[in-house]
Amino acid sequence: MPDGTPASQTLSRGIRILEVLADARAPLTIDEIAVALGVHRSIAYRLLRTLEDHRLVGRDGSGAVTLGPRMAALAAGVAHDLQAEALPELTAIANELGMTCFLAVLDGDDCITLASVEPRHAIASVAQRPGARHAVIVGAPGKAILAQLPAADWPDAAGGALRAEVDDARARGYATSHDEVIPTVQAVAVPLMLRGQRPAAIAVVHVATDHDDAEIAARLARSASAIRDALEG
Repeated sequence: MPDGTPASQTLSRGIRILEVLADARAPLTIDEIAVALGVHRSIAYRLLRTLEDHRLVGRDGSGAVTLGPRMAALAAGVAHDLQAEALPELTAIANELGMTCFLAVLDGDDCITLASVEPRHAIASVAQRPGARHAVIVGAPGKAILAQLPAADWPDAAGGALRAEVDDARARGYATSHDEVIPTVQAVAVPLMLRGQRPAAIAVVHVATDHDDAEIAARLARSASAIRDALEG
């Protein structure tokens, strides 16, 4: 876009609605979406109607808004080969460890979940929806991603404490976090380095477990190796 050319405010707001819904851990009302966008309810309603027409959002029985089925189809086309190879590994890890397992990739200064699998038989698990994002400078997958990058490419907000944590993660081959992205939730992540693709990580999230971090990381590393071999072999 040429310098000085105004961006489409309507398009920007529509995309922001999708981001807000992806980050939300429950359906949102139109009023909540309007507040998140900083716009009047009538504007939010018109934007949602357009997104709904394209099946990018939907509404539940109470009228609250969620991401629609068309979003899943669009998401499936992103890094298709990577997702296809990763999903069986994520499923195996989730069911073996009884934890939600997910694939995260670098997106600007954010860490975004590309695919996620919850354990089949767990009594309770932590949801990690595809499309969820958070700053790459927090959380285990973010640290595992930063471990693949030179410090000069890190976000400006990265401080000395984070640099020490990432150095430790790089040395031992995995990163951990506790209570950083979601309160009370712990995470373990390993880097997934692939030629020609954005830095990525495989991670699990849990509240409590009998497995120690090194054991979890070893299991993640085996799957990371399998995915890398399948894509680059």
